[in-house]
Amino acid sequence: MARSNVLTWKQVWSRRLSRHGLAAPVPANRMADQVAAICGAHAQVMSAAEVSIGIRVSGITREDVRHALWDERSLVKTIGPRGTVHLLPAAELSMWNAVLAASLQPPTFPPGVRLDVERTNAVVEAIGEALADSDLTLAELDVEVPVRAGAWAGERVMPAFQELWPRWRQAIRPAANRGALCFGPNRGRTLTYSSPRRWVAGYQPTAPEEATSAAVRRYLYAYGPARPEHFARWIGSSPGWARDAFARAGDAIERVEVEGDELWQLTSDEAPVAAPGGVRLLPYFDAYGVGCHPRERLFTGRAAERALARGQAGNYPVLLVDGLVEGVWHQKRSGKKLAITVEPFRTLTPSQHRALEEQVEHIGRIQEATATLTIGTVAAGPHA
Repeated sequence: MARSNVLTWKQVWSRRLSRHGLAAPVPANRMADQVAAICGAHAQVMSAAEVSIGIRVSGITREDVRHALWDERSLVKTIGPRGTVHLLPAAELSMWNAVLAASLQPPTFPPGVRLDVERTNAVVEAIGEALADSDLTLAELDVEVPVRAGAWAGERVMPAFQELWPRWRQAIRPAANRGALCFGPNRGRTLTYSSPRRWVAGYQPTAPEEATSAAVRRYLYAYGPARPEHFARWIGSSPGWARDAFARAGDAIERVEVEGDELWQLTSDEAPVAAPGGVRLLPYFDAYGVGCHPRERLFTGRAAERALARGQAGNYPVLLVDGLVEGVWHQKRSGKKLAITVEPFRTLTPSQHRALEEQVEHIGRIQEATATLTIGTVAAGPHA
């Protein structure tokens, strides 16, 4: 490999922090752009998604995120990378749906339970028809899908959480990826599903090849340099599929060496001069911790044991210092009060401690609460 493309890990952290809005937040009118820049915000825990976006966008609260999602509809809640719930920019929903559909791996349910291709297609079509005119709850879809696809779709054969779900539910992820389903606003505490074609104005399918090429570039912009297997792990596909996707990227990407690691980045991507800096508190499943690889470069020393769950990132909220994981934290809410406990893995300097106090106050403002800081041991276990 040519030695001309050589970076240091400090340069990598600096570039990633900048592009994630973690070096400095972006203006409030660029919220959807910043969500696009990080390839979506993980939203299995909705309050965590609100904090993820809030720490990257200047002057907003959780209500601004909710307004962008449910009223303005510049964001959309759907099933994203790794089959997990994400907030994605509405303008890019078709692109992400197409690449997620292309990268989706075959189902692993046993014969007799698993939907074959023909039945999956029938269920996806039935879901699209059921959601064409109104938002429906899961229980309502349990009725509507078998009516349209056939009684077999309603057979309770799918093992889930110590019970059996109707067979059709294993097609929820393919339905989302094919543009037949996204999330609608809750009815009280109950989730609803909606149609992207009603939710996103002008929704049109994107060609899989075009979408895959765009996704590789988006990923490397936010998380590069990286290897195909990192992309595969992030998006939830096979290493082989990711290697093919990188190969098809052609001249748009190039090899680079980072302190002995051979990786890929966007061709002629900038190499920052400034050293990474700053103190940030990242919530559960924040995009930076989940998407940045190699893990051993980000989670060093105690972080490798304390801030990962069997090698999985995101299960603990983390303290970020100069781009590296240097602690874990936990919050406990009581009304308008938010008690935040931070467990640093090393002694913070006075200036870092002041920055941490500012972060705690900031997270309180995002969640519309008064936050207090305690430095101590975090006893809470990982989020399941």
